[in-house]
Amino acid sequence: MKRRDLLQDLRQRAKAAGVSFDLVRNGARHDVFGLGGLMITVPRHREINERTAQGIVRSAISYLGESAK
Repeated sequence: MKRRDLLQDLRQRAKAAGVSFDLVRNGARHDVFGLGGLMITVPRHREINERTAQGIVRSAISYLGESAK
């Protein structure tokens, strides 16, 4: 999955839930984003492994209390 697609998906989910989604800090290999009170670590690669992306989305869904798409 492309990194920009993953971030766009997370932004849309946050907006739909009325929660902020902001960059907290940059790292050498990862960026840390705040999703409300949850910290999400996203690799800084153009292509993110599909399983990794699914895990990130799954943690966001469990925090936001959505049903999986």
